[in-house]
Formats: sequence, structure tokens, C-alpha cells
Amino acid sequence: MVLKKFFTSSLEELCTKEQLELLDSIDALRLQGISHYISLPQIIVCGDQSSGKSSVLEAISGVSFPVRSNLCTRFPTELVLRKSDRVGVSVSIVPHHSRPEAEQQSLSRFHEELDDFDGLPRLIDNAKAIMGISTHGKAFSNDLLRVEVSGPDRPHLTIVDLPGLIHSETKQQSAADVKLVQDVVHSYMRESRSIILAVVSAKNDFANQIVLTLAREADKSGSRTLGVITKPDTLTPRSESEAMFVSLAKNQQVSFHHGWHVLKNKDSEKGSGTLLQRDVEEKEFFSQGVWQDLPSSDVAITSLRERLSKVLLGQIATELPSLIEEIQVKIGDCQRKLEKLGSPRITISEQKYHLLHISQSFQNLVRAATDGTYNEPFFESAQSSSGYSKRIRAVMQNLNHEFTEHINARGHYRELKRGVPGESVSAEQMLVTREEYIEHIQDMLKRTRGKELPGTFNPFIISELFREQSSQWATIARNHVTTVWSIAKKFIAAVIRHIGDSTTSNALLQEIIDPKLDQVFKVLQQRTSELLLPHQEGHPITYNHYFTESLQRARREVWGDSLSKIISKFFNVSSLKETYLERHPYNLRDLHESILQSTEPDMSRFAATEALDCMLAYYKVALKRFIDGVAIEVIETHLIKPLPDMFPPLAVFDMPDALAARIAGESKANRFLRDQLSKQLHILQRGSETCQRFVGIRGLDIDNDAHSDKVDSFECVDTPKASIDDDLCKTECRPYGDMSVDIPPFSDTIHSDSSHAIAEPIHVDEPISEEWSLNYSTNI
Repeated sequence: MVLKKFFTSSLEELCTKEQLELLDSIDALRLQGISHYISLPQIIVCGDQSSGKSSVLEAISGVSFPVRSNLCTRFPTELVLRKSDRVGVSVSIVPHHSRPEAEQQSLSRFHEELDDFDGLPRLIDNAKAIMGISTHGKAFSNDLLRVEVSGPDRPHLTIVDLPGLIHSETKQQSAADVKLVQDVVHSYMRESRSIILAVVSAKNDFANQIVLTLAREADKSGSRTLGVITKPDTLTPRSESEAMFVSLAKNQQVSFHHGWHVLKNKDSEKGSGTLLQRDVEEKEFFSQGVWQDLPSSDVAITSLRERLSKVLLGQIATELPSLIEEIQVKIGDCQRKLEKLGSPRITISEQKYHLLHISQSFQNLVRAATDGTYNEPFFESAQSSSGYSKRIRAVMQNLNHEFTEHINARGHYRELKRGVPGESVSAEQMLVTREEYIEHIQDMLKRTRGKELPGTFNPFIISELFREQSSQWATIARNHVTTVWSIAKKFIAAVIRHIGDSTTSNALLQEIIDPKLDQVFKVLQQRTSELLLPHQEGHPITYNHYFTESLQRARREVWGDSLSKIISKFFNVSSLKETYLERHPYNLRDLHESILQSTEPDMSRFAATEALDCMLAYYKVALKRFIDGVAIEVIETHLIKPLPDMFPPLAVFDMPDALAARIAGESKANRFLRDQLSKQLHILQRGSETCQRFVGIRGLDIDNDAHSDKVDSFECVDTPKASIDDDLCKTECRPYGDMSVDIPPFSDTIHSDSSHAIAEPIHVDEPISEEWSLNYSTNI
């Protein structure tokens, strides 16, 4: 096979041994498949449609793609160039994750080796057909075509050529195509480890080319963007347009940290021509006219390859700490998922062993929760809602407290007015005065009169009054018990799902846990009814001295009110707080007689008053006893205490084999998932080992770009000829200057989602020095 030969001695002189090893290692990581899980540093070629992106890719790589003026890139193409003793080209499709599983598997099977590049156009047409791309049908795809080129003279690069950005829909390209292409390009640009190669065609006003707007949105600081100007030969010499693009090439119009580079593409209209001829023509073009005044490092393909290698190396060195940290996070996630899946289990003994592990872990976690010791990671932070819901002892304590407050406030049917403004009761309660309550009792006494003497009351009237007053208890108590049971059920399900995989957890809940919890609920209801029964039937019983104390306190309060009125009237004062009395004689016998005459002459009213005070005193005693009974005899004894034994280890040994198979038997999906996770874990661990070898090694640094001392901001400069769109010149473009060499600690660079990782801002301190090193230490 004939491939363009690269003279890599310049690259080897440019890079130290350690730097070359790092490039090789990142390449190895990509080949191992780690890029499926972690975003790796790469170069992406972006530009408007027909801007010359594919020609740039061809010039960089030496790989002759089928470039024609009427053909545009229809899908992302990843070109992987790697140094190897073996010369070869392989082509494969990486399906987009949005495709159905069956389609992904079908596309993944597309993999072919090439002996020469003559068969590449045919192979690309085959790939397009498999992706569903046709002239009259689907125009674009977000699947990835991967072309891997290996050889002893290949440069160390990975480049992705993206579909050209479309300005408006046409007969061949729908509005959906316009949006799809923009979404694909933007998703690649957002990758914080990607170097954006923004290609701008000199055939069109650069202010109108979409790629600049998207690059600015994705890379606000411009720290990872390198601009490329193509087709400069289409500009009229010494014209104002040519002067504008020369100014752009000097980083004076749209400033990027890595500056701009100018290439002369091979003319696709002229048909075939070797890449060597292309390079000769390009060298001749840049040796004349205004272009010869540009630095040689900013023009032609040879210097661009060197710049790209340097930029990629610098990006890899900068991202290495966060890359290691992200790999470690993914490793931890993989290990947790594999632990939940457990070991492979085909036989009954393997299945029961798995269930035994779940049972032991379940008991430990539930017992810790009911004991109120929340040291396990399962309990999370107490500040989060999910963490609080797992702290079952705290939840139950708080719910019992709320139940106590609620039944104290809303548990009695008749609420005595206290003369406080804004008094209100619930819809199930009645607000009455003491006099109204006494009248109500008098009426009941008439209807329940027995053999008792006048001025006394039938003992059964206390039972009647108490049952009416405590009629709200049943509803409040049953609602409370239902609430705590529901929360306990959710807690148990959370524990099971934390320990086991979804299939085993669901089966375990359905077959064992839920039936037991349903039985517990029945017991809770039964015990609540048993606690309510003495208060709903029979007669009041108590030997608690608190009853007599409450009764005497109530009588003292009533007697005290009457006595205050008598004394105030006798001394003609409005309040007993007054201590000064006029000097005149008082007949204290009259005061004495007034006090003696304060007795209640109405025997019926006296009996009603006594009955009311007696019932209210007993209500207080009974309510305290009932609250404690619900908390201790119902919730603690019959709910909290049995929770750790919902799934004891002994149950596993006594479990029928058929039931164990139904619960712990593995589905094909779970076996496939374990295989995938094991493969992913192996790849990530190898990736971690590879990256760790470069932690703290000096000599990985590189003076990233000669333009770093020219650029102070990512800005646009207005000119008479053309100006960048206002949206491109917003003040949100922030200064960045040269890259700071301070590498942030891992804790500041963690990215939970590699597909949408956001790079930390690069702080400007001083220009990059010739010598700097990446030193990093961590406890991983």
C-alpha cells in the first residue's frame, strides 16, 4: 500500500522521550476503548460546509479521502494516526448511543482492513449505506466512522473531521439536518479536552461563518481553539478582502490563544494530484505576495503538523490530573455496580451464597439505622433529603413527636375557648365556652340519670363524655401508623436496592420482603385497635396520682376565679394586683359571708361541673398513656424491632431451591451487564495504571504555542470592510492571556460526566516559560 511518508525526526526533536511516551500511552488508551467511558484529548476539525475541512484533514494526515467539490462530510470521521511497526488501515463504525441496541450491534460489526487507499471511497460508501445515509433519504448521521492508520512514520495524532455547518435548509438538506449537524458539532466542541481546529474559508466573509460563533460558545476563553484559514488563493491580490484575512491570520480580528494558521488546499476541481505536489504548490504560494510576510510557523501544512502535535501534547499534559481523577471516579462506580450484581451464579449454591451476602449486609445496615448509628456510606449526608430518609431512627423519632403534637392539639372533640383572639379549631372539632360545655353535660345528665343523689352524677357519664372527647384518636393514630409503616417500607426497599442489582432486589421485595411488611402492617393495625379499645368501650380506669392532681388543679382554678371576683367586689377594686386601699373601716365578716355564699345552689349545674372537671382530668392521663402506647407498643415493638429480621440469614438456608432460583437466578441481561462492567473496569484500571506512570515526571511540559505571548483576550475588532457579528463580540469574552502553569488539585477538577465535562478556567499570571513541569501527587 502507498501512504504518504512523514519525516518524524522533527517531531522527535520537538518532543522529549517522556512526551513521546505520553502521546503513545494516550493513543494506547484510546485503542483499549477507554474513550467509550472517558473523554480523551483530541483534535476536532470544524467549519462551515465546503470550508475545506476534509482537505485540511488530508493534508495533515497524508490520508487521501474522496474529496470533491459537490461532496460534503456526512458524519463524524475519526482519523487515528499511530506509530507502529505494522503498516495498515482499518475502518469501523462506532454507533451513536441514541440508536436502538440492535442497530448498535449491527453497526459495530462493520470492520474492514484495507491494503491500499484505492478502496477507501468504496468503503466509505458502504459505511454510509449501513448508517442509512443516501442521496434521497437521510442526509447526515451522528454515528462515527473511525479510520485507523498505522505505520512507522505516522505522526502521533487523533483528529476528528465533523460534518460542515449548514446555514439554511435546501432541497437536499432539511431543517432537521441543519439542527442535527449543529448538535453534533457542538457536542464535540463542548468536550473540555478537545482542541478545536476552526476552519474558515477565505471564499466567504469570516464574520458570517457559523463555526466562529459555535467555537466561542463552547470555548469562551479561546484557550483550546486554533483557527485555520483555507483557500487564500481565491482572494484577489492586494484587495481589501485579502488584507482582512491577512489581519485575521495575524490574530488581530478574532483572537485565539493558539492563533491562526493559513493553508492552501489542493484544488478539488482540478481532480487528482499527489499530496507532494500539493505541498510544493503551497510552498510556492506562501513565498510571494502579502503571505510571505507571515511567520513561517503560521503557514503551510508542515508547520501546522508540528503546531498540532505541540498543542495536543500540551492539552494532554494539562488534563492529565483531571483525567486520572475522572478514571478513578469511573472505576469506583464500576466496582459498586459489580458489587451489586455479585459474582456469577448459575448453581443453587451460588445463588444462595449471593442471597446470604445480601442478607448479612441487609441486617447490618438496617440494625445500624434502627440503632441510630449512621457511619456507613449508604446513609449519605444528613443534610440531603435522601440521606435523611435513610436514617430511620431519626425519622421515627421526629414522626412520633409530630404525632404527639398533633393529637394534643387536635385529638379532643370539644375545645374550650380561652378568650384568645384568633382561636380556631379543625373541621372535626367544636369550639365551646365552659358554660356551653356545662349546659351540654347537664342535658346529658338528665338523659342518663340513675339512682344517684341530687348534686352527684352517674359514673357512666364520665365514660360517655370521654368517648365523645377522644373520638378523634382513632383517625389520628391510624394515619400516623400508616405513615410510619409506609416510610419504613420505602427505607427497606432502599436498603435492598443499595445492596443488590435491580432484578434480584425486585424479586426479593416481591417474594419475601413485601409480604412480610404487609403482615407487619396488619399487626400494627390490630395493636392500634387494641390500644383504642379500652378508651372506646368500658369505663375509665386509672391509679395514676396525676388524675387526682389534675382534678384538684382544675377545681382550684375554678374556685380561684370565683374567689377573685368576690374579693375584688368587696374591696371595690378592678384587680387583685392593686395593693393600696382607702382608709376606712371594713367589716371582714361580710367578706366571710360572701365567700361562704359562693357555693353553687343549682345541684344539676354543680354535678355537671364536677363531671366536666373529672372527665378533663382523666382525659389528660389517658392521652399520655395512649401516646406512649402507640410509640412503644405499636411502632417500636411491632415495626422498628422486627425490621432487621425481615430477611435473616437463616431464611436463606431454609429457602426452597425453586424460590432461590427465582430470586437470585441471573438473567441474560445481567450476565451481559457484568461482562460489560468487567471489561470496562479492566480498561479503566489499565488506563489508570498508564496515566499514573506519568504523574510527577518532569519533562512532559512544552512551550505550547508561539502565539501565547501575542494574545491578551478573546476579542473581535471592527473594521471598515467587515465586522464580526455583535453576538460574537459580547463582553462575556473574558481575558485569559497566557496559560498559567499551575495545575489545579484533583478536588477542583472532578467531572462527573465525561461527555459534558467543563474545563476549569485557566488563570493568567505570566507568560509561559521555556521550562515548566507537570508535578502532581495524589492519594489514589
